[in-house]
Amino acid sequence: MRLEVPEPGAIYTVGLNYDGPGAPPRPERPLIYGKSASAVVGEGATIDWDRALTANVDAECELGVVIGTLAWNVEPGNAAAHVLGYTIVNDISSRDPWLDGDQWLLGKSMPGFCPVGPHVVTPDQLDPSDVRLGCTINGEPIQDGRTSSMRFPVAEIISFLSRHVALRSGDLIATGTPVRLASPPGPDRRLLPGDTATAWIEGIGELTTHIA
Repeated sequence: MRLEVPEPGAIYTVGLNYDGPGAPPRPERPLIYGKSASAVVGEGATIDWDRALTANVDAECELGVVIGTLAWNVEPGNAAAHVLGYTIVNDISSRDPWLDGDQWLLGKSMPGFCPVGPHVVTPDQLDPSDVRLGCTINGEPIQDGRTSSMRFPVAEIISFLSRHVALRSGDLIATGTPVRLASPPGPDRRLLPGDTATAWIEGIGELTTHIA
């Protein structure tokens, strides 16, 4: 079943969560960052931002987990019972450290920096443990990976978060992003005016964002 994407409450993102060539060392625990709900836009949105503030902005495809029921202090084996479904998140992020140092909240939360969609696929239709996902800019691939490369799988992320915060219905977790490809246009290719970024996940679809 495919559902409309709900308006999220809290948005959590997970850092350094994929193995792959050139990946940094695995952290001891999930690294949790945040995005403002005001950054959310839908499929086909056109986004813009002040390039004088930051021109160093990336697109990142991530498997999004939408919480369905209150999750507080849940064990990994019970985490799936709290999931409404799965969607695509393009965790658009500034790489400029002067925005917020090692926290990255401001650099992840500008208007339009959280495209989500195009819909939510329910758990009976998708097993998130090993699906292919990636991202292109103007049709050129910048990411191509599988969720089986996650260092902390979905159930562990939900369990870890729920030991610290109460996850409520509609909350959104972006579970991390595959390592950037070394092939052209290369890992240093940033988003430019006129670009089209397409994040895609097997079994969910495509999420397209236009850069003004």
